[in-house]
Amino acid sequence: MDTYDTADIDDHPVLRGLIKLGLFLLAQGVAVMLMAFVALLVSFGTSWSATTDQASLLQPGDAWSGTLLLKDDGVTTEAIRLGIDVDVTVSGPTLRARVTQIFRNPTRDWVAATYVYPLATGGAVDTLKMVVGDRIIVGDIKERQQARVIYEEARRAGQKAALTEQERPNIFTNSVANIGPGETVLVQIEYQEPVHQSGNEYSLRLPLVVGPRYNPAPIVQSVDFRKDGSGWGAATSDPVPDRDRISPPVLDPAKTAPVNTTTITVHLKAGFVLGEVKSSHHKVKIESPDNMARVVTLADGVVPADRDFELTWKPAAEKAPSIGLFREHVGDSDYLLAFVTPPSAEQTTQKPLPREVVFVIDNSGSMGGTSIVQAKASLTYALSRLQPADRFNVIRFDDTMDVLFPASVPADAAHVGEATSFVSALQARGGTEMVPAMRAALADKLGDSAMVRQVVFLTDGAIGNEQQLFETITAMRGRSRVFMVGIGSAPNTYLMTRAAELGRGAFTHIGSVEQVEERMRGLFAKLENPAVTGLSAKFSEAKADVTPAIIPDVYRDEPLVLAAKLDKLAGSLEIKGRVGDRPWSVTLPLQNAAEGKGLSKLWARRKIGDAEVARTMRELTPEEADKAILALALDHQIVTRLTSLVAVDKTPSRPEGAALKLSELPINLPAGWDFEKVFGERPQLPTQLRERHADAATSPAARRPAPAAPDAIRLPKTATSAELKMIAGLILIALALILFVFNRRRPLLTDAA
Repeated sequence: MDTYDTADIDDHPVLRGLIKLGLFLLAQGVAVMLMAFVALLVSFGTSWSATTDQASLLQPGDAWSGTLLLKDDGVTTEAIRLGIDVDVTVSGPTLRARVTQIFRNPTRDWVAATYVYPLATGGAVDTLKMVVGDRIIVGDIKERQQARVIYEEARRAGQKAALTEQERPNIFTNSVANIGPGETVLVQIEYQEPVHQSGNEYSLRLPLVVGPRYNPAPIVQSVDFRKDGSGWGAATSDPVPDRDRISPPVLDPAKTAPVNTTTITVHLKAGFVLGEVKSSHHKVKIESPDNMARVVTLADGVVPADRDFELTWKPAAEKAPSIGLFREHVGDSDYLLAFVTPPSAEQTTQKPLPREVVFVIDNSGSMGGTSIVQAKASLTYALSRLQPADRFNVIRFDDTMDVLFPASVPADAAHVGEATSFVSALQARGGTEMVPAMRAALADKLGDSAMVRQVVFLTDGAIGNEQQLFETITAMRGRSRVFMVGIGSAPNTYLMTRAAELGRGAFTHIGSVEQVEERMRGLFAKLENPAVTGLSAKFSEAKADVTPAIIPDVYRDEPLVLAAKLDKLAGSLEIKGRVGDRPWSVTLPLQNAAEGKGLSKLWARRKIGDAEVARTMRELTPEEADKAILALALDHQIVTRLTSLVAVDKTPSRPEGAALKLSELPINLPAGWDFEKVFGERPQLPTQLRERHADAATSPAARRPAPAAPDAIRLPKTATSAELKMIAGLILIALALILFVFNRRRPLLTDAA
């Protein structure tokens, strides 16, 4: 067998050129393939995952890893177990909730666990306790960065520690460090919240699961930084900079049994004789100690944390109290909480104005399952309630958007029928690009001041870029009023309530198909009747810091809720406004106020919300808003985006040198959601809309990507010429080697001849 060295190839310039060209093309192809693979990974990290594999749902970051099962040297072991106990005491207008999370480590490793969970949007979190054996460690409120430093130092030192952080007003994270093999650690938080009232009904809502959020990808823009254009740079803006912190791993219910078992007990002390008490989404057992109290527990004992718990109650009398006044003395100040329900505007002489109603329906993947059924039923009912003098339009969105009519049309039978058919054909697929849909809804094309303009927005609110939506509403609301309809078992109530507040509307939640007609009828009672406007509050003697500072309009059956910090409890409170076309006022003597609990915390929490709204509306600079929020949080010892609760056991427990494993606990998919719709499919445009816009779609401005097949997985666009380059390179190298061998053997053959 002949042998050759590289010097032989160097003697053939053509062969050397072919090999170099082949190697260049091969390397270029490999490089492009690697870049495409990196782009694929980045795309998966910034959008809904396109796979149902459980491990792929984990987010990047060392502190955010782990699955339901842990693997150690190829051996699979059970991961951290979590149990949740919720105990709520309702005292008249407020409630106090205690949430205990039980972390049990069945493994042989020392573990640090992280759990992302929801809480009530209006709750003021003020207490953290960590229970280790017979020791109880009480947490302290610190500035967020300082609390994180304290926790990390304790974690490294082998001390048990717990940290509670706010990611959104309704999303929190609990981190627990140094749970030993076989150990159980309890982390207990407490919060104060006002009871919700609507007409004759009172209610509380306990969120139990964080719905997966759609997070728009970061925007990368090329920027010229030289005058002659010879240089450039890249600027990146991320609409969800904390996406990793609000995106815990989600279990596929088709592959994994539910986790995070939960028990719930509600001690209901309404302050009046109770009538009907019911749970909307869970079977419950109700005990009656007396006619003004109930004890409510889960009928099944435990449930998985996969949907919100909602409890409603009504007074035994026909009507609920129209006025409630409560006080609390803390330090040198008195705190007041007032609930005042204005009389109905039904009997006013004002003739209802015709309306322009823009309906927006979310048909993204997170709305799959029962949510899209609820949303379509709700919108169909709403269309049937339109009056002949009204005008309307319908917008649907996922990660694309379409407007049914070029402009709002009369609510005649033909247009309503066409809209009803369009809605019935909608399917849930794709991402949740909510901001463009809100912009389209707020675009006031008619500009008819003789019509009341209303936007009815149906969604589960499952996005991470809430602030972008708030800024859009603030900038574009004009004369429109925004009414949010929360759909499904675990809606984003923070987004719903804040959007309705900024849009001067109201928020309604629909958690099941059975609730559609009742809840939508209540919403239309608000839409069709004039709001109570021009509201103001004045204290006769006391100097007061009132929240909200600018009192919004209230709608039929909604109470006006005021919180105030007073220098003294003296004189009276006068509230004025207009009910339809009539003036209305009420005077409340402060001495008649009943004793309340936790009112100072609720006042501070609402003041913090005011500062956040003022920041969004640019009434305060970010620095001014942060300063006000931090001062309130530290003075009243509550958790905010700028403050956290941290508890540290001073005695080290993890042996020096023992490894610490990090585990992020997975959550359930909210009940009624479709895993494949959320994490795998591509949206399709309804046939009716494709036909309607067939001509418009041919124009460059209106052109959009063709929809994939129903079962297709949405992948990033990573197609390149890499494969052709690699093949061409290999062919050239092979050709060069063949020529080289042929040229080497030709002299031998000649000599033999």
